[in-house]
Amino acid sequence: MAFSPMLEVADLVAGYGRAQVLHAVGFPVAAGEVLVLFGRNGTGKSTTLKAMMGLLRPWAGHVRLEGRDLAGLPPHRIARAGLGYVPEERRLFATLTVAENLAVARRPPRPGLAPWTPERLCALFPNLVPALHRPAGRMSGGEQQMLAIARTLMGNPRLILLDEPSEGLAPLVVAAMADAVRALKAEGVAVVLAEQNLAFARAVADRVATLESGRVTSTGDARLLGTP
Repeated sequence: MAFSPMLEVADLVAGYGRAQVLHAVGFPVAAGEVLVLFGRNGTGKSTTLKAMMGLLRPWAGHVRLEGRDLAGLPPHRIARAGLGYVPEERRLFATLTVAENLAVARRPPRPGLAPWTPERLCALFPNLVPALHRPAGRMSGGEQQMLAIARTLMGNPRLILLDEPSEGLAPLVVAAMADAVRALKAEGVAVVLAEQNLAFARAVADRVATLESGRVTSTGDARLLGTP
């Protein structure tokens, strides 16, 4: 079967101030595919996601979602186009409850995708059910990560960017995160996931793009991550 990308990142160049971080980064992502951006700290994984989302304006290159180039657009327009983003620091509304965090992120459904509702998200993340009326700031780190992903899904994105979702979480929570990522794939949502946890990457990846010093040094199926 021919590979038909939903998203194409091509020749993406970005940096901070005068310091260049990304050097012509590129990769495709198909609908319902999990692509892992794999590499150590400082290789450009988070910078790639920020440049894709418009939080860092690219110096050059393209980010095409279903043929539309999003590079250089402000983040709110990129989100409306169908890209969702979960930052490493989560950025929840700490004083709002779980239900309120979900409500403020609601966006209209998109053609071809079943809309995400609080009920569907609670099925995806059962730990949120007893916490629906609890302020986000009083949740555990694992629960907050689940809420951060759930809140982004309330925007009904076609593709979601996850920055280090397993960072600092207990093994049981990491396993639940892997289950959730696989469930998103089954729903047809594409995922680009920045990760350095090899076991987690192996558990969820369809394909991998390895970054070193802001360059993609290899791309291919998940077998590039090796065996345990």
